[in-house]
Amino acid sequence: MDPFTHALTSYTLKRATFPRANRRLTIAMVLAGSIGSLDSITAHISPSAYLAYYRNGSSSLFLALLIAVAFSVPFFLQKSPTQETPSPAIAFVAILLSALLHPLTDVTQAEATALLWPFSPKRFQLDWLPHADLWIFAILVVSLLLPKLFRLVSDEIGAKSKSPQGQLGSPIAFVAIALYFALRAVMHGNAIAAIESRTYRGESPQKLAALPNANSPFTWQGVFETQTALHDVSVKVGPSADYDPESASNSYKPEPIPALAAASQTVAAKRFLATARFPKASVEQIPEGFQITIRDFPPNRESRAALRVEAVIETDPAGKILSNEIVWDPTSQGKPER
Repeated sequence: MDPFTHALTSYTLKRATFPRANRRLTIAMVLAGSIGSLDSITAHISPSAYLAYYRNGSSSLFLALLIAVAFSVPFFLQKSPTQETPSPAIAFVAILLSALLHPLTDVTQAEATALLWPFSPKRFQLDWLPHADLWIFAILVVSLLLPKLFRLVSDEIGAKSKSPQGQLGSPIAFVAIALYFALRAVMHGNAIAAIESRTYRGESPQKLAALPNANSPFTWQGVFETQTALHDVSVKVGPSADYDPESASNSYKPEPIPALAAASQTVAAKRFLATARFPKASVEQIPEGFQITIRDFPPNRESRAALRVEAVIETDPAGKILSNEIVWDPTSQGKPER
């Protein structure tokens, strides 16, 4: 998720579970739940660093535990807890819950997350949510503002409340978000089933995904691979949904040539292919020989804020490697300036 939603989620968690927590614990929880988003600074180092480190460890369960331990140290060093200062055990549990929310919500998105780093390089994605979900953000904001409005009204009529603000609204917000997650999960399953149930130009999907739409849980971006091509199609689910597989955009795979085989064995290609979900190679003839570009097909239309990289390899006519590197996809919006 985006950093603002992570921070709001952590703050809402604090209000729901530890409503009387002091400012010190509140800050620790918010930082623990959002500090993993700092991995985006790798984009300002190089496209290669971004490919290697973005969501590779920063959104892992192990790092969440390390963050919780580190942020809890000041509470263990305090002399004795008071009514305003929680015990070290309570502080650790609160910070750990906030830190764990970061990877557990990130894995529900279409951007792959190395959840089990450093024990496994495998990346996971559930494809339920877009990178920035305005519905979740709105639920969190409403849960923060409504209690303040109710407090103003009650104070105006002279009925002062002694309960902490958000003690009721924040749990309701989490229930609403859980129901929204469930809706997204069910609709995602329906979209996958719709894609799997069809053949495309006589071919069945070998690999497929349904990527989320930021505006609606009833519209998904279907991406699938067949023997000869990669396909991109809009999939509508829910009541009265009309799915037309013939509307798919098709991108055919290039003919195998020695230069393409050689390019796939380069360092740049191997690094890219280790994280690419639907790699698509294109071959262009250049004066020196061939330029092979490998990119992930297709860019998620609803993740316009996400950066994209590609592997570019140049060979001579016989397939001898002249150069290979990881570069920014020219169509990637928000690409850092050189």
